[in-house]
Amino acid sequence: MTTALVFPGQGSQTVGMGKALADAFPAAREVFERVDAALGEALSKLIFAGPEAELTLTANAQPALMATSLAAFRALESEAGLDVARDSVFVAGHSLGEYSALCAAGALTLEDTARLLRIRGAAMQQAVPVGEGAMAAILGLELDVVSAIAAEAAQDGGVCQAANDNGGGQVVISGAKAAVERAMELAKTKGAKRALSLPVSAPFHCALMQPAAFAMAAALAATTIVKPRVPLVANVSARPLSDPEAVRASLVAQVTGAVRWRESVQFMAAQGVDRFVEIGAGKVLAGLVKRVAAGASAISVGTPADVEAYKTARAA
Repeated sequence: MTTALVFPGQGSQTVGMGKALADAFPAAREVFERVDAALGEALSKLIFAGPEAELTLTANAQPALMATSLAAFRALESEAGLDVARDSVFVAGHSLGEYSALCAAGALTLEDTARLLRIRGAAMQQAVPVGEGAMAAILGLELDVVSAIAAEAAQDGGVCQAANDNGGGQVVISGAKAAVERAMELAKTKGAKRALSLPVSAPFHCALMQPAAFAMAAALAATTIVKPRVPLVANVSARPLSDPEAVRASLVAQVTGAVRWRESVQFMAAQGVDRFVEIGAGKVLAGLVKRVAAGASAISVGTPADVEAYKTARAA
């Protein structure tokens, strides 16, 4: 089988994620210890014990999800013999998951990844005052239809854009609260099965995030990025990147640009990938992959039992 490793984004966080990994595997425990040291605080305590409201804050959730993904990844390396260059042909991540993917592929150090995500989360939160932005999931319509609806909603004032094309008729829109609400009503009149407001604290992946893009451009300019051991299939282009400067530019563009997840999965499948391994908290990406790439297998690895199952399957 030809494998891609994929890493989840915001929304997959839960209190207690990664704790069993840290308890079971020294390599996983070391990840949390190093992230704590890099940030100068006990983020692992918040991850393992909450409170949930604090963990969900963007500035905490982003490095927390990365730490959990890398803990699972290091456990796969140490316990199941995973080698990213030998055992996969691409890495990819959903939004902040791109940083996890780049760290796993050796393009970023763990410490730099943690610091970048703390900056990214804080900058995204500060870009738009709470309550002025919104995001919503439009179900049952494809990207071109939702993009047209968003453009129509924006004509009456306020940013509204397609932010995530997740596949399977799930497109997320983002922008000014009033414009997003108009788009939700329009979507219902144009055949959407549902239009659901998302419980997020900021309107990610739209033009309102431009202040955060400036902050990330500065932070990334001061960070060393090396060639990843396998190419990253980037959110903004749905194509593989290996050049460090191209990776840097893509990470900046990603702050205001759409996450082209459906196209990313389709591209990898077209290149022969028939197994996707989601590494980290939750099973969101595995579910999306199955809806986009018919016939491909998708598994999630986020617990010691998942690591053992991967190890057993590898030995078979």
